[in-house]
Amino acid sequence: MNITYDARRRLGRLTELLAEWQPLWQPLPFQHPRLPWQVESPAMAEALLALTDAEVARLQDTPFTDSPLAEWLPVAELEALVSLPRLPGEELTLAEHWAAHVGGRKWRQIAAFLPRVQLAAGDRPLEWCAGKGHLARTLARRHGLEVRGLEWDAALCDSGAALAEAQGAPLELVHQDVMAPGVERWLTPTTHACALHACGDLHRRLLEQAVAAGTALTLAPCCYQRTADAWYRPLSRLGADAMARHRLALSREDLAMAVQETVTAPRHDRRHRERAGAWRLGFDRLQRAVRGQDDYLPVPSLAYGRMPGSFADFCHWAAEQKGIALPDGIDWVACEAAGWRRRAEVARLELVRHLFRRPLEVWLALDRLVFLEEAGYVAELGTFCDRELTPRNLLIRARRPASA
Repeated sequence: MNITYDARRRLGRLTELLAEWQPLWQPLPFQHPRLPWQVESPAMAEALLALTDAEVARLQDTPFTDSPLAEWLPVAELEALVSLPRLPGEELTLAEHWAAHVGGRKWRQIAAFLPRVQLAAGDRPLEWCAGKGHLARTLARRHGLEVRGLEWDAALCDSGAALAEAQGAPLELVHQDVMAPGVERWLTPTTHACALHACGDLHRRLLEQAVAAGTALTLAPCCYQRTADAWYRPLSRLGADAMARHRLALSREDLAMAVQETVTAPRHDRRHRERAGAWRLGFDRLQRAVRGQDDYLPVPSLAYGRMPGSFADFCHWAAEQKGIALPDGIDWVACEAAGWRRRAEVARLELVRHLFRRPLEVWLALDRLVFLEEAGYVAELGTFCDRELTPRNLLIRARRPASA
């Protein structure tokens, strides 16, 4: 078993810190009028609530830089533990016409991911959860090899096959649910499986099946919370032991924190999210008063463009969803203003969670890395692009040596 000391050290120390500070990062500020840690650490809460909007925006973007939380929390150590190298790869200039039918940001992610796929002689590339096979098609054209892609949606397989044929790319898209029995037949010791942002149980399934077959991997994991398990099950023995020793338990909701960072959106999108948050918090204050129960009541999400036109209309919609009868005479202007004030407060208190967001994501990736190393793989973890392109920029590369 070849587990690097650095991976072991990082996984162990991050387990300790996540467990020690879980009472601070686990509670969701928007659910609690007053967080338990605000009572225990009033000075820290006051320091956050005193921040300007500009300081909040900066700390949301760079939580470890000049953080006011350094007086109370291990900011510098957390920053060091999540610092990972950019994995080397031959930088490529891909033909512009290869990007046809691929979204601009997605294409830039593929262009950054592709050089990190280090194929060995005899490798047969395979894309896991291929969609229309954009990555697989680009791999095929870059290396002049036939590439296979597995995708559960038959319509996407058909669309991807048509694109590959039109572009002359040697791509085979297979209609295959990767969670279904029999998927193992596509993985062999000569397969090199690639997955760019495969979610939750989908990439967990890939890791487990790859280890069983001895398949090489290039994986950018994503959306760890998309899992059938209510509580996280570590993949590695080391991770399981550390969690048990430090009594760290991670719910599906906790895992969602690891992927909540987003890149800068257009101003109108940001404004829409801000308004939606303020309206939800305004309704939350209202429903507590109407119901006479001081607890959070989750409201369904609404897709962009489906939000009601006014705060009052939103509250009536939300009340209908939850079976609440709103009284007459509500001061909608005052309620909406309270929602905006509450949103500003929540944004400041959430900076504690932001500080532990990347550490949790790196911890989850390390659990996967160590799992592979426990299975005899030589594995490495790093980044494949800048976070401005995608915050989900962690990459795991692994291969089991022939001698193993």
